[in-house]
Amino acid sequence: MVGATEVMPNADANGSILKSNGALEEKVDELRRLLGKAESDPLRIVAVGAGAWGSVFAAMLQDSYGHLREKVQIRIWRRAGRSVDRATAEHLFEVINSREDVLRRLIRRCAYLKYVEARLGDRTLHADEILKDGFCLNMIDTPLCPLKVVTNLQEAVWDADIVINGLPSTETREVFEEISRYWKERITEPVIISLAKGVEAELEPEPRIVTPTQMINRATGVPMENILYLGGPNIASEIYNMEYANARICGAEKWRKPLAKFLRQPHFVVWDNGDLVTHEVMGGLKNVYAIGAGMIAALTNESATSKSVYFAHCTSEMIFITHLLAEEPEKLAGPLLADTYVTLLKGRNSWYGQKLAKGELSLEMGDSIKGKGMIQGVSAVKAFYELLCQSSLSTLHPEENKPVAPVELCPILKMLYKILITRERSCQAILQALRDETMNDPRDRIEIAQTHAVYRPSLLGHQP
Repeated sequence: MVGATEVMPNADANGSILKSNGALEEKVDELRRLLGKAESDPLRIVAVGAGAWGSVFAAMLQDSYGHLREKVQIRIWRRAGRSVDRATAEHLFEVINSREDVLRRLIRRCAYLKYVEARLGDRTLHADEILKDGFCLNMIDTPLCPLKVVTNLQEAVWDADIVINGLPSTETREVFEEISRYWKERITEPVIISLAKGVEAELEPEPRIVTPTQMINRATGVPMENILYLGGPNIASEIYNMEYANARICGAEKWRKPLAKFLRQPHFVVWDNGDLVTHEVMGGLKNVYAIGAGMIAALTNESATSKSVYFAHCTSEMIFITHLLAEEPEKLAGPLLADTYVTLLKGRNSWYGQKLAKGELSLEMGDSIKGKGMIQGVSAVKAFYELLCQSSLSTLHPEENKPVAPVELCPILKMLYKILITRERSCQAILQALRDETMNDPRDRIEIAQTHAVYRPSLLGHQP
């Protein structure tokens, strides 16, 4: 009896593992069939860009499917040559020694000594080198699993079946234009999942927003039905630490449903939706107002009242903008507010706004920040301002009873543009704008959006 009771838990555990592996294999096999993969040809997944979210996404796939080596191969591309400074190397050494599992893994892989040498200043580490050991330069405090890292872009992507775009929106076009040169001889089209949250404004021949998936389509010629967007209210480090999260993968039904199933995990629920571009634009919009939220928090010493006043005004502007962009904007309210909420709480754009307001960062340092990566809200402020100041998009002003450009009804967006882009105002001006006695009640802005015909289908490239 004693022997039986000792064996049973192990048997149950082994049964659970076998069942789990079987379910994972089924998901891989389903995707392989859709992609027309031969029995001996593994599914090749490549993440392009090794920021926090791109690295975590690749690591989650590696954790889930990496043991099925004959059926799936996962790798990540990042540029070579980025060195790790001494202070970061010292902090990385502390992180390693605070995690027994990580320490043991590095010793077992004969990789620990280089971190000792870097800690002492006897060696320079590089970002691609530490990523192989599971350390993302933008997220040192959250060790990942070891990853297959490739620094040659052609080698990384030429035979990829699924490409994960983990690049900032500001780099997406350039990198995918290079990738297109390596795909000229391809017979089959790859599937691309973009994680980028950012937009560009295109003013000719008529004002419109250009999103990362559209940049990829233009750069590579891969049809839009093979390009998807995945986004949601997600903080990369928390997701890897298995905090419960959800996301939406948006795009053509042929790919979004099987990919949602493939990506879904117990702690990371992935839904699917057909409205790709609108969700993608909303992912960029919330970054605009997150920067202002960080400024308000710093300038008011984390005043809950001031932050709530700001939240009321920024959400009313976002609601107004969604009515310009979407025919059925109410469908976006939940996803947009959830993404905005988490970004205001803990996102890098909010952090950036705080650091600017406290004087710990300056605009002269640019919007690519050490240890954080690209602050995409800065370029998004520029894009949305330039787009919404076009007179061809005019709407009726509620008090002046005359047509005005939409940006005139978005005072926070206007002020962020003056602070971040033209730099004619200081961070304190965002607080002054909030306290402006002439600023309309946020409810008025929402009422304009709901009672006037403000929808402009051309902004997203749709035909009226």
